[in-house]
Amino acid sequence: MRVLAEEKKLVTPLRIVWLLIAIAVLIYAAQKSDISLIELAEGTGNMAEYISRYFPPDFTDWKFYLSDILETIGMGIWGTLMAAIIAVPLAVMASENVAPLWMVFIIRRFLDAMRAINEVVFALIFVVAVGLGPFAGVLALFVHTTGTLGKLFSEAIEAIEPGPVEGIRATGASKLQEIIFGVIPQVIPLWTSFTLYRFEANVRSASVLGIVGAGGIGVSLYQSFRAFKYGKVSAILLILIVAVALIDTISARIRQRLI
Repeated sequence: MRVLAEEKKLVTPLRIVWLLIAIAVLIYAAQKSDISLIELAEGTGNMAEYISRYFPPDFTDWKFYLSDILETIGMGIWGTLMAAIIAVPLAVMASENVAPLWMVFIIRRFLDAMRAINEVVFALIFVVAVGLGPFAGVLALFVHTTGTLGKLFSEAIEAIEPGPVEGIRATGASKLQEIIFGVIPQVIPLWTSFTLYRFEANVRSASVLGIVGAGGIGVSLYQSFRAFKYGKVSAILLILIVAVALIDTISARIRQRLI
């Protein structure tokens, strides 16, 4: 009882110290971010006046926008699919309970690099390599999403139950067989859920890549912005919202069945 009481006395001051550190970090971050609710309140009138320019939406070119949004969804599909395929072996090599520590360190830093750089930067690089168009956007989404899914997939592997793996190992199975029959079946539902979520995010991201010439609805969006055609911008944004909402609804149903 005395030991527990002494531990509680030590824990309480330590928590206070960590709380003070957290508050200090938040204050410093707010200062560096120029957060000012007063400026926001003063600018609400200008913001409301600017937003009013977007209405009513101009759906004159809706057929063209529909074609663009289908192209954007196609970019999201292929960028996500390619990333999911490559992320599987990388995730295995980045999991501490499966791979050696030296390999885990190297692969994790590789995934960090892929994930840290925004898709727009990758799109600029691939536009130079393959030219303007959706293929550059697919490659940009593929690289960035591989870094994200590789991280999520590896965390799922590290959270598995060790029992099935140990049972397969006891039969004299190889390391590859342990992964295929002991690890993969446990993480497939979670991996699928992560992949579907990233697909939704990639459709949104693909809509921005058109700004640098990487295809999709972003090209029309950027051109409308530059021409100050706010009615067309509003129509494009509404079509994009509907598309993302439909994708979210469908993928949510799929995730519910898997988990």
